[in-house]
Amino acid sequence: MEHVRQELDRLLRERGSGYAAISRMLGRNPSYIQQFIKRGSPKTLEPDDRRMLASFLGVDEHVLGGPEKNDNDGMVEIPILDVQASAGFGAIAASENAYTRFGFDERWLRALTPAKSASLSIVRVLGDSMEPTLSDGDEVLVDASDHGARLRDGIYVLRTDDVLAVKRIAIKPGAKQITVASDNPAYPTWNDMDRSEVHVVGRVIWFGRAL
Repeated sequence: MEHVRQELDRLLRERGSGYAAISRMLGRNPSYIQQFIKRGSPKTLEPDDRRMLASFLGVDEHVLGGPEKNDNDGMVEIPILDVQASAGFGAIAASENAYTRFGFDERWLRALTPAKSASLSIVRVLGDSMEPTLSDGDEVLVDASDHGARLRDGIYVLRTDDVLAVKRIAIKPGAKQITVASDNPAYPTWNDMDRSEVHVVGRVIWFGRAL
């Protein structure tokens, strides 16, 4: 795993990202990444940490010690995460490990989004706050590379502490404030929130629904 630690160190230096800042992004103690790179502790990255780092750095997970990709005849496998994004008052994100994968035709996926497959994942919607747009049980495709400076009007998965929620974001023109809203008027809207106070996991770019 030494080559993995060296490659991660190189990638972080290229981005100008500090160890402590990346550790906090992962929800870990500030020395987590430094200990992994310099001391080899832990020996391997946890799958959810590896997935988030790969998405942030724009690389495939195998670069950070994940499994090698298989040739699937033009199919791209996207992980379905063992977590739900609440379209209600928030769902506890107990686990973000993939419990299965869904195959998309590569050409179809590339027509949908230019994002690298490493930044994509599928989560299930819980609740009715995004009705009629999204319903309880829908599965949404989330682009974890689409946030930050690219933030714009749209539907996003947000994180507050250990709670995930899917909400609509509207950008206030010429300001740093945003509105976080539910499509269902029975749920509250949060106006004039500072962007820095909202942890955006990624943008919802597609959804699937059982008939």
